[in-house]
Amino acid sequence: MSFVGGDSGINKERLIAHVHQKGDGLWDSPHPLIEHLVGTGRLAGTFADKFGSGPWAEAMGLLHDLGKSRAEWQNYLRTKSGFEPEAHLEGKNGKIPHAIYGAVYAEQKYPFEGRLISYGIAGHHTGLPDWSTSLSAASSLKYQLEKSLTIDGLDKDLLHSLDLPELPRPGWAFDNKLDLSLWIRMLFSSLVDADFLDTESYMDSLKSEIRGGSASLEALLVKYNNYMEEFEAGAKDRAVNRIRKCVRQRCAEAANMPRGVFSLTVPTGGGKTLSSLAFALNHAEINKMDRVIYVIPFTSIIEQNAGVFRRVLGDDNVIEHHSNISEEDTTPKARLATENWDAPFVITTSVQFFESLFSHKSSKCRKLHNIVNSVVIFDEAQLLPIQLLGPIMATLKLLVEHYGVTILLSTATQPALVEHESTNGLFPGFKGITEIMGGEVSEIFEKIRRVDVSLPDDLHSKKTWEEISYELKLHEQVLCIVSDRKSCRELYRLMPEGTYHLSALMCGEHRSRKIAEIKDRLREGERVRVISTQLIEAGVDVDFPVVYRAMSGLDSIAQAAGRCNREGLMNEAGKVVVFNGPRHPPAGILRKAESTTLEFVSDIKENPLVPEAFNRFFSELYWKVNSFDDRGIMNLLSPDRPEFGISFRTASNMFHIIDDSVQKTVIVRYGESDDLVEELKMNGADRKLIRRLQRYTVNIYNPEFEKLLAKGSVEEVQPGIFALTSSFDYDENLGLMVEEVLYDVERYILQ
Repeated sequence: MSFVGGDSGINKERLIAHVHQKGDGLWDSPHPLIEHLVGTGRLAGTFADKFGSGPWAEAMGLLHDLGKSRAEWQNYLRTKSGFEPEAHLEGKNGKIPHAIYGAVYAEQKYPFEGRLISYGIAGHHTGLPDWSTSLSAASSLKYQLEKSLTIDGLDKDLLHSLDLPELPRPGWAFDNKLDLSLWIRMLFSSLVDADFLDTESYMDSLKSEIRGGSASLEALLVKYNNYMEEFEAGAKDRAVNRIRKCVRQRCAEAANMPRGVFSLTVPTGGGKTLSSLAFALNHAEINKMDRVIYVIPFTSIIEQNAGVFRRVLGDDNVIEHHSNISEEDTTPKARLATENWDAPFVITTSVQFFESLFSHKSSKCRKLHNIVNSVVIFDEAQLLPIQLLGPIMATLKLLVEHYGVTILLSTATQPALVEHESTNGLFPGFKGITEIMGGEVSEIFEKIRRVDVSLPDDLHSKKTWEEISYELKLHEQVLCIVSDRKSCRELYRLMPEGTYHLSALMCGEHRSRKIAEIKDRLREGERVRVISTQLIEAGVDVDFPVVYRAMSGLDSIAQAAGRCNREGLMNEAGKVVVFNGPRHPPAGILRKAESTTLEFVSDIKENPLVPEAFNRFFSELYWKVNSFDDRGIMNLLSPDRPEFGISFRTASNMFHIIDDSVQKTVIVRYGESDDLVEELKMNGADRKLIRRLQRYTVNIYNPEFEKLLAKGSVEEVQPGIFALTSSFDYDENLGLMVEEVLYDVERYILQ
């Protein structure tokens, strides 16, 4: 790379990029614009070198703030702003635009390539724009470029001083519909992170010094090996522990293979969490990769898994990035690392991971370039949202093919994610997946089989809740899982006092406390009966001798079975009873999953939880799906329209694993939330407070919200932020009291 040198002849002090007030009316020396452009270009180029695109990101960095050289902007920063610390930002009232001028110059300097980098340059503060949109034409890149066609106001000395690089073609042909848009987004990520970091080094040098310095992956691997050596030395010689050790050994051996797509198919309780970590750390070390990213579907289990990783790797080496993490629970270094994932081990949620990959926002895209050259583990991979599998699978394949990513799909119920025919044509799966356990999968499932599953003699006969409750009362320790929260409450009300209820109508803090109580009672051998929705299935580490499961998808039945005799401590097999309750699962994918199970489970009644059954189940389920891209994301991000018309902003607004348009978030009155809500009312919302309040929120559908609002149970405590007016509508056992609607509300515990 080549950059403007110190002897370029330009007066560095004449043009400035930022100013910083030290306090007491004193100011640091201004940040010269040329130094900021060069510093950002150098850093952005370094980031993009990892995917063979360094010169492109370098050019974006050198051009991104050209608009600040205009006399209007310089005058604004020096005089009108009164040295306002955030005067350089766009998108706020009163701020003078500057980013578009660099985009205009890019299009003139690079007649073909300029369009590809102008998206990121124009949006480095406000986010990647649509090329053209009917929703808000003024925000489109086309409109902004046409409005700002002249570069006459740019400082000519600065332009002559910039040594812009040639832009070679990327090392691959863009043949996937999302290929070009993902590449532009990765360039954008490199630019945004470089801009933030270079600005931070001037504006807040102390914060800049805190960054980095994390343990290497090599050091983490040493910690892991030391932990496992001690752990295995103290483990009892039981069949399940021998199998777990075997799985970890296979994972360590598979780590020697080249990068690609892997699966780890092991029964629940077979040690997937620690085994997947063995694969990831060894694979990253052998292949000289930068980090491990562990993606979990539910916030309800992320704390549990993060706790395991912290014990193994050390508190300072595990970066959690999800909505439930409080600033009080992390170090300053960890908080900074969540901004751009510059850490060796990151644990996050499916929502955070995928919505960032499809986001247009600078803050969310900033971390994307650090996915490059990483091992990404998807825990409970069967929970990838089916209605978005089209764009998700296309993007995952690109990460593997062009960005040096290895993917590990870890689950007991492996989805059929290999490319195959479906009712919508060719299912957009991987070309191939390497199963770490190879031909041992069926053998391990049989060896670790700890439960007997009984299905109804008549698969279509139904039982009443009264009949189910009678059976449950016969057991001292029993878990019953149903498919919707209305059923959960109806059955709970028929149970004896002391029974536990779990659903997503309980805030995260409430659920965590109840689950902790349940675990304590199980360990002590006390009576404990639990009625729960499916939120308990995805990895919540409980161990019951008996589990009842309402008829559902085969994957859900298997996950329910994973809460039964989990540790294999019983002298006989645990008991899993599948029943047909009085109500089908909610309409949609849950209903289709149930019907798919009913269609073929009678053929394998003896043991429905064999691996071959899951492949058949998912293959047949995918045939029933109307669309793997029901919001048209692929078309919005497809470049095969005139003028590379990519709709970044519209696609970002459409890609939501949680559909915010049909629900509202309510802060409930539980625990310390009373005090936090009062603080919110008095002092307004800040990031730290909102993070703490996340633990006390419940998501409900709009009709339920409107009813609470109509009777005065909910108030708007800050613009767009709603809270219960009192604890009257929040029950200690049941959570938020709403009039039930039969939607698949449990999916909204994702964060």
